[in-house]
Amino acid sequence: MLIYIVEDDNSIQKLIEYALKSKNYSCKGFEKGKEFFKEMDNEIPDLILLDIMLPDMDGIEILKILKQNPKTNDIPIMMITAKTSEYDIVSSLDMGADDYMKKPFSVLELLSRVNALLRRKSKNEQEFLEFEGIKIDLLRRKVFVDGKNISLTYKEFELLKYMISNVDIVLSRENLLNSVWGYDYEGETRTVDMHIKFLREKLGDKRDLIHTVRGVGYKISMRDDNE
Repeated sequence: MLIYIVEDDNSIQKLIEYALKSKNYSCKGFEKGKEFFKEMDNEIPDLILLDIMLPDMDGIEILKILKQNPKTNDIPIMMITAKTSEYDIVSSLDMGADDYMKKPFSVLELLSRVNALLRRKSKNEQEFLEFEGIKIDLLRRKVFVDGKNISLTYKEFELLKYMISNVDIVLSRENLLNSVWGYDYEGETRTVDMHIKFLREKLGDKRDLIHTVRGVGYKISMRDDNE
């Protein structure tokens, strides 16, 4: 897990870094908003700890920018600041901040809240799988193609889920049989071909995302290596 700390007080920044690294988190510190955004272009973190009072940009403005960008709007953000007015707290939470810590704070409480935010993020990430307009709701076992719900059988759902969990990877028929039908399944690889056929029909315009790899099996990808 990678955590960015946007904090202009160097002593506080180093304290947070030390505490996070003691729990085996990777982290990077930034004293200015411009430095932070420059690094965001290189690597997206799993969590952001964001101070409100910064020398070049207001932390709430940074929060607003992050939440308006589709690439960053789902990153958990914890505001850390000496400002304790109700207005600042409400403004941050209304703009999408996930938590709020007031200075001075307990390092143990900070770590506890960081752990909670990252657990919540991991749980949310496991609720859906998406690829090129195909969205799988893992909890409700529903599949949407460009927003339209399509009906799949149990095995078709499991097959699509497994393939989207392995985008761009060539999956042999034997691999698919073992992973979707189970190691003790005694059926033939023809079973896989029939289910792929039905799945393609139900995916409509997205059918071409499933490619046949001659002599091996199938893969789901934007690119067809046989072309």
